[in-house]
Amino acid sequence: MSRVRAVLFERDGTLVEDVPHNTDPDRVRPVAGAREAVGLLRLHGISTGVLTEQPGVARGLLTDADVRRVDRRVDDLLGPFDVWGVCPHAPDDGCHCRAPEPGLLLWAVGRVCTAPSGCVVVGDRGAHVEAARRAGGHGILVPSDRTRPEETARADHVAPDVLTAVRAILTGPPRGGVLADERPIEAAFDTGEEPG
Repeated sequence: MSRVRAVLFERDGTLVEDVPHNTDPDRVRPVAGAREAVGLLRLHGISTGVLTEQPGVARGLLTDADVRRVDRRVDDLLGPFDVWGVCPHAPDDGCHCRAPEPGLLLWAVGRVCTAPSGCVVVGDRGAHVEAARRAGGHGILVPSDRTRPEETARADHVAPDVLTAVRAILTGPPRGGVLADERPIEAAFDTGEEPG
């Protein structure tokens, strides 16, 4: 199997707390372990990106500018990310970028010049994992309050949190079912190289 070259995170519920139709950058709060998770990937030279579905744009509940302001705040707190992908469509619009369709993911991996097989999507909905599968990549479900039990049951790979998901990714594309990693954060940053 090829090594992981890019990790794409679902924004709301995976990297930051889910605030439906958020228009206020001051309400952006990273989830526990998000900073460490993204930092580990950068330390190992893995590209990072964010995917987000914002159907509130299509419904008139927020604007593209609102989404960009919130995304900028996420980038200030956790970035810089190599690629950002936004789907502004409503679920019934029939677009190719809304998960489980793989369009947004395929666009994002193209932007970071990698093949889908070298990409892992980390998200809190079964649709994100399915989009990764359809694109030829890998998906890890990190359940949140909005994850349905049947999504967890169907997922090939489940991690209890975003940091555990990333620690598993560093060993290569995900294998096995439930991913668990009990190492302390300090050990996760150990690259095996001597300081100096």
